[in-house]
Amino acid sequence: MRFGIDRLLQEPALRAPLASRRVALLAHPASMTLDWRHSLDALASLPDLRLTAAFGPQHGLRGDKQDNMIESPDFVDPVHGIPVFSLYGEVRRPTAAMLEHYDVLLVDLQDLGCRIYTFITTLRYVLECAAERAQSVWVLDRPNPIGRPVEGWSLRTGWESFVGAGAMPMRHGLTMGEMARWFVRELRLDVDLRVIGMDEWQPEAAPGYGWPLAARSWVNPSPNAPNVYMARAYPGTVMLEGTTLSEGRGTTRPLEVWGAPDIDAAKVLKEMQRLAPQWLLGCRLRECWFEPTFHKHVGRLCHGVQVHTDDPHYDHARFRPWRLQALAFKAIRNLWPDYPLWRDFPYEYERERLAIDLINGSPLLREWVDDRMAAPGDLEVAAAADERAWRDSTAAVSVYLRMS
Repeated sequence: MRFGIDRLLQEPALRAPLASRRVALLAHPASMTLDWRHSLDALASLPDLRLTAAFGPQHGLRGDKQDNMIESPDFVDPVHGIPVFSLYGEVRRPTAAMLEHYDVLLVDLQDLGCRIYTFITTLRYVLECAAERAQSVWVLDRPNPIGRPVEGWSLRTGWESFVGAGAMPMRHGLTMGEMARWFVRELRLDVDLRVIGMDEWQPEAAPGYGWPLAARSWVNPSPNAPNVYMARAYPGTVMLEGTTLSEGRGTTRPLEVWGAPDIDAAKVLKEMQRLAPQWLLGCRLRECWFEPTFHKHVGRLCHGVQVHTDDPHYDHARFRPWRLQALAFKAIRNLWPDYPLWRDFPYEYERERLAIDLINGSPLLREWVDDRMAAPGDLEVAAAADERAWRDSTAAVSVYLRMS
């Protein structure tokens, strides 16, 4: 299959409208071509394209910034001699001075299919800036590596943030190109948007179910996204960032394992099974021990769980990571009512609201966990309604055949 960048490189007619215009690229380390070049180098090699600037999102164009809230500086690319501007440094949106460097912005970002992954927020911001200045944005589309499933409560009005770009559920089921079309529609943006779609993307096909495992290598789009299995678990395990539990940063399986020095993971798994066994389907859950080398609980032995989606037991249709992780929180609260689960700290520069609420786009998840009378069925009914509404509302922005 070919991604949007591959089609742009291989089909001169596609890029013909760019011939007389100054072009910038928004990219990161996973912005790789079919012939194994970084998109910046591949585009710079085209004689009929004038590349005048580049941009990097969170973690940087080079992907060298390990943790959240570690900013990247601007620099001049040493090979191509063009400015590289950071959209996760002093600013989150392109400034007027940055916008002077180009007429068309090409967006070539590998997403993870999860609302909290900040590349879609950056996409929204560059679309808004383009609308203000009558500039063009071309999205060079890439797969949603976790496919079409939709899961989670939708973000509530007033809870927009850098980890919440709009009223979408945690697992949104769209590609970046489709997300761009949704932003243009929902925000009523008057912007020249073009989506260069993929060839032969098959999000329902095994074994990748969104990511072409047999056809393309995985390159980390951010330092703690080492494989497609992490991406599958991420719409659930990302909520751990708002808790005192380790999400596995500082281990070899970040955001696939979770735990803490002071919990009994075996008891947690047993309570999860008692509460909602249907939410444990589609994956394997393994009790494990780990010792983070950095981040939360560094150097301490943690008892925890690993979420396995890497063998034939994986069931793409049944695996529901957001519900799975919510259930783990509920089990901990049931077992140890006074456990200090929610972490109170500045999260993505927000200091007034709890991180767990920013991550979920409302306090609803936290309130469900903390309410001793609230049952899994209560969450199921409310979330299912949001999920149905999202599927219905996004059908019109699909670039590809929607099978689910």
